[in-house]
Amino acid sequence: MSERYGRRVEAVRSRMRAASLDGLLVTHPPNVSYLTGFTGDSSAVVLGIDRLVIVSDFRYETQLRDECPGQECHIRPSSKTLAQELGEVLAGIGWRSVGFESASLSVLDWETIRGGCGAVELRSTAGVVEEVRAVKDDAEVADIRRAIDLAERVFERVRQRWSGDWDEAALANLMEAELRGLGAAGSAFPPIVAAGLRSALPHARPESGVRLDSSDFTLIDWGACLGPLPYRSDLTRVVVTGKVSPRFEEIYGIVLEAQRRAIASIRPGISAGEVDLQARLFIQDAGFGRFFDHGLGHGIGLEIHEAPRLRKDAAEVLRPGMVLTIEPGIYLPDWGGIRIEDDVLVTPDGCECLSRLPRDLDRIQISR
Repeated sequence: MSERYGRRVEAVRSRMRAASLDGLLVTHPPNVSYLTGFTGDSSAVVLGIDRLVIVSDFRYETQLRDECPGQECHIRPSSKTLAQELGEVLAGIGWRSVGFESASLSVLDWETIRGGCGAVELRSTAGVVEEVRAVKDDAEVADIRRAIDLAERVFERVRQRWSGDWDEAALANLMEAELRGLGAAGSAFPPIVAAGLRSALPHARPESGVRLDSSDFTLIDWGACLGPLPYRSDLTRVVVTGKVSPRFEEIYGIVLEAQRRAIASIRPGISAGEVDLQARLFIQDAGFGRFFDHGLGHGIGLEIHEAPRLRKDAAEVLRPGMVLTIEPGIYLPDWGGIRIEDDVLVTPDGCECLSRLPRDLDRIQISR
């Protein structure tokens, strides 16, 4: 095992010791990849204090040899499910207490594993690997930077080619095609493209037939996914193609200032809830508090939503190496919504905004 993955495994083992666990059953695919470098699926990691076994099947024997050289692997027979084989593996090792990832293991699989593992005690755990993943190493930050850069290049390409004849679905499809054309594994998530009134839906699905020239502005939320381990970016911008009304200028200015205040507060030692509060109080004081009811942001990395979560009363303390989205918004039914989102790295003495796309009002307009 390489030094990089060895450090990660030891960090997880430290948490296992604190929880008095002999072993940990890792079934969430991003966690399996994070600990081993394996990029396949239908596999799990059985992790002990002095042993790590990847349990997989014959489809991945060659891939495991290439991606995880020297690592102990157990290949299950095709006659058994992964859950059945995991029960037998745990019974054979003979640990007393084994944690399992309660957020990723179905009740059916848990029952199957429990039925096959004999006297082994299965204990529910949450966030054991995710807490380690929350702090990125230099190589991970570099991968996220590349994903941000690629996403921004796609956005600039789209701006230059902008056509009011496009509908929401056409723009979303174009962005995905451009991402792949520039070398991405794909989108970090299905792009959100919402014109005018539909931008009041925070997670609007792009629709065919809703033309971009049917309104004065369009909200776009997109990101890139870069491999071989799929690190991601997550950005949101509003593009103005029509008249800037006083109402739009007011709401956009409030959201932008809320985001600036939140970013300015980011530093090691501050809680995620305190950062959320910087934006939330400003929006509340402006009279729009009830129109901003989602969290301020979240961590990004191998997944588009991961620890830490920035929301009201979140107690988690920010640490250097965390990469966060900061995305306040105001969503008004029968008018539309404004959200501005950037990706921010927590540094030893503050923070660095990794995304560079303009967000000032005079820079988001496209003449048509």
